[in-house]
Parts: sequence; structure tokens; C-alpha cells
Amino acid sequence: MKAKDSIICNFEEIRRRSIKLWSAIPAMYYTWKPDEEAFSVLEMIRHVLEGEHLYHMIITRKEQLNGYQSPWLKVEYVDLKKELAIAAPFRKRFIEMIQGVSDEDMTNIIIERKECNQRYELGNYLNRIAYHEAVHTGQMLDYLRTIGVPRSNIWD
Repeated sequence: MKAKDSIICNFEEIRRRSIKLWSAIPAMYYTWKPDEEAFSVLEMIRHVLEGEHLYHMIITRKEQLNGYQSPWLKVEYVDLKKELAIAAPFRKRFIEMIQGVSDEDMTNIIIERKECNQRYELGNYLNRIAYHEAVHTGQMLDYLRTIGVPRSNIWD
């Protein structure tokens, strides 16, 4: 298996498990958050989806994101279905971008974010993007445990 195929498999599996978890959350809990400084349930879902788009822009622009305008900027929070619909075309382009990357690109393309003091090879950076969603999936499991909502078995 090529590196990009493994990375795409990881992205797809993480997203499958995230959607399985998110889909089981009753809408009445979308605005719940553990404290005032935390994301609400729906805000965290958007953060994950929007974050992937932001990371994609960082990779494709190969520069700082001065002037970046999020497609979610003025979008009202409604429900999971709407969040996934907004993200779908961006996700498709992100996966297509990875499919177009060669094994050499995985090590030769450097993603540098000076504002964060980060410098990573593309393959490493892509794995960090996937990890971001995985961390928030675990965080969402904790949210659901805290509010007493049954949690989907994402370990299938």
C-alpha cells in the first residue's frame, strides 16, 4: 500500500467513526457544552469539518493564510445534516488532493507555519490533520458520557 492510500484510509475511517458518533447525538444536545469556554456539541463538529478545510488551504497555498475567509463564516448552526452537506465538497477536494500526491511529495513537500513554529513533511502533516479529528472524537465521547447520552460503539 502506498503512503497516500494508507493516509486516505485513515482519514476515511476516522470520518466514518466521527459521523457514526455524531449521528447518534440527539439534536436537543447540540448546544450543550461543559463550560462557557468550551465548544458546544455542534460547534465542535463544525470545528472538525472547518479545520480540515483550513488545513487543506494551508497545504495548497503553501503560505500563511492572510485574508483567509472560512466558507462557514456566516453560516448559522442548524444541525449535523447541514454541517456535513456544507463540508462534503471541501472533503471531496481534500481527498482528491491527497490522491494526486506522489510518494516523493510526502517527504519533499514541506509545510511550514511560522506563526506556529511548525515545519513538517507533507506526509507527517496529513497524519497530524487526521489526529486532530480523532482527538475531537474522543472529546465528544467524553461530552456524551458527561451528559449521560448513550455513546455509539465506534470500535467496530
